Amino acid sequence: MTALRRIEGREKVTGLARYAFEYPVADVVYAFAVQAAVGKGEIRSVDDAAVLEMPGVLAVLSCENAPSLASAQDGELALFQSRTVSYRGQLVAAVVGETLETAQEAARLLRIEYAPEEHDVRLRRDHPTLYKPDTVNPVFPTDTEQGDPQNTISRCAVQVDATYRTPAQHNNAMEPHTTLALWDEDGRLVVYDSNQGASPVRDTLAQIFDLDPSLVRVLAPHVGGGFGSKGTPRPNVVLAAMAARVVGRPVKYAVTRQQMFSATGYRTPTIQRLRLGADAEGRLDTVMHEVVEQTSTVKEFAEQTATPTRVMYGAPNRRTAHRLNRLDVPTPSWMRAPGETPGMYALECAMDELAFAAGLDPIELRIRNDTDTEPESGLPFSSRNLVACLREGAARFGWSERDPAPRSMAAHGRLFRGTGVAASTYPAYRRPGQATARRDPDGHCTVRIAAADIGTGARTTLTIIAAETLGVDPSEVTVEIGDSDLPRASVAGGSAGTASWGTAVARACAGVDDVPAGTEVSADTTEEVKAQEKYARHAFGAQFAEVEVDADTGEIRIPRMLGVFAAGRIINPTTARSQFIGGMTMGLGMALMEQSVMDEEFGDYLNHDLAQYHVPACADVADIEAVWLEEDDPHLNPMGGKGIGEIGIVGAAAAIANAVHHATGIRIRDLPITPATLLSSL
Repeated sequence: MTALRRIEGREKVTGLARYAFEYPVADVVYAFAVQAAVGKGEIRSVDDAAVLEMPGVLAVLSCENAPSLASAQDGELALFQSRTVSYRGQLVAAVVGETLETAQEAARLLRIEYAPEEHDVRLRRDHPTLYKPDTVNPVFPTDTEQGDPQNTISRCAVQVDATYRTPAQHNNAMEPHTTLALWDEDGRLVVYDSNQGASPVRDTLAQIFDLDPSLVRVLAPHVGGGFGSKGTPRPNVVLAAMAARVVGRPVKYAVTRQQMFSATGYRTPTIQRLRLGADAEGRLDTVMHEVVEQTSTVKEFAEQTATPTRVMYGAPNRRTAHRLNRLDVPTPSWMRAPGETPGMYALECAMDELAFAAGLDPIELRIRNDTDTEPESGLPFSSRNLVACLREGAARFGWSERDPAPRSMAAHGRLFRGTGVAASTYPAYRRPGQATARRDPDGHCTVRIAAADIGTGARTTLTIIAAETLGVDPSEVTVEIGDSDLPRASVAGGSAGTASWGTAVARACAGVDDVPAGTEVSADTTEEVKAQEKYARHAFGAQFAEVEVDADTGEIRIPRMLGVFAAGRIINPTTARSQFIGGMTMGLGMALMEQSVMDEEFGDYLNHDLAQYHVPACADVADIEAVWLEEDDPHLNPMGGKGIGEIGIVGAAAAIANAVHHATGIRIRDLPITPATLLSSL
């Protein structure tokens, strides 16, 4: 393992690293979006006469004058193409001004008349629009069933039947969704955009504006976080490009923090019913996981919430199912570990309840139900070290000293102390990609690929992979990324970046010694990825948490968290640790703080800024540790690594919820767990 600090670290801390909004372009102007003020309805009219007379206002774009766009698969990108208002906060107009302040003030004054209709924004299990989608994200079966779970559950000696709820959550990356767009004299669209994949954004823009992809260039060398919300193009990039074409000048547009809560995706709320049945010794016989979640009327998105239950524990009788409510809300989307994050919260809390009902240690219960093959597909795991993670974590965390009885570990005074555990998992994906490599006469090597570094350290990890393949020091390698003119790369998502891009980089670098200096070697991994062996590939882990609960205030503190992971070869320990503990910290926020509160009367989210949407701060994370096991898996990729960007969040909230139960004897199944939810029972 090569522990390497971020190559671009100095640029970032000194402010030299440019983000999308910061590129200096001559004659630039600014756009500001107007959001729908009704929860559903039609736009009757847009009165822009007074706004257009304001000094510095260049244009108003709306359904009454916007250029026609080619159809897009994502209805959220069909900006100003219809008078229909699908949800409150939808972008319905925009103003372009000489300054940001001018555009913002003009947008405030723009008068739009609506024909409002009654909206419906409340997720519920008995909703009349409840339906079964064809697949769940990305292409998993909606439902699965084996054996006869409906009948076998009643015969099990130990049973759990519980419903868990998770709220809507928003990604809240530090850098907003931002675009600078310009059309050059040759008719080429050039876009500086904060995104998780320049190649896919280029392709989408080409489709929407009816251009050959060669006439679109997307640059995103530095991205200030995304957590999935920048994994697909958002309305900001279309708006900036459209406005730049209309006014004939470069346009900058940045989504505000408040606008982000409507315009850039979020994690769907879920209602999950878990039914587990086991024999007297805790061996599972029946597992049922049924999920209700929401989508919009604009575009379907079905989160794969129950899919981790298909992977985790063996049982002959099993069922998973997903149902959607189509509501008058923004379209949900990816948020760090979609599916696994909410699904494993429910499953791992249910496993804790089963352990308590069976009188078993929660770790022992999981060990007894471990499996050598993926339970539903029957495929062998390429590697599975869940049990090793549980045992290593138990030893490090001092689990053997734990009194298993709830409310038995008082800390001091009026504080209750408890500890909890949960398992983690995330699939090991790999996608096709391309890369080039060249060794110059002076020995320096240049690697080029349109990968994205969204703060994960991808640029540094690819440098390590290239240097190892070439047999040189990392200082002898330059990696160019974040430009759609570079060889095509997949999106930074699904924890697949290093496996996908790294394979292409390794293959390109492997051929450098076979050609003269200065010759560029190309690699395309499409066929290699298609031909990979049939294995179930997943990373696994174990999460441990200790909580202290104040009996008088209900306040919950987390003195320590520990995550133990088995994710193949860890290529760069320095950035890997950041990914693990970052995910775990996000899991803490999920457990105790994060929720987007829907105002059912008006149809939008009430707490749409970081003053009201709470995320963990340094003071909330007292002692957090992430370690990993050495795992040799030859069935993955040339590097032998699995993705690590998302597994850190998976199971963290469940470990905290289970610890709260151990501390207080109170089982809270609806997130987040706040003092208000605890006080009445305490």
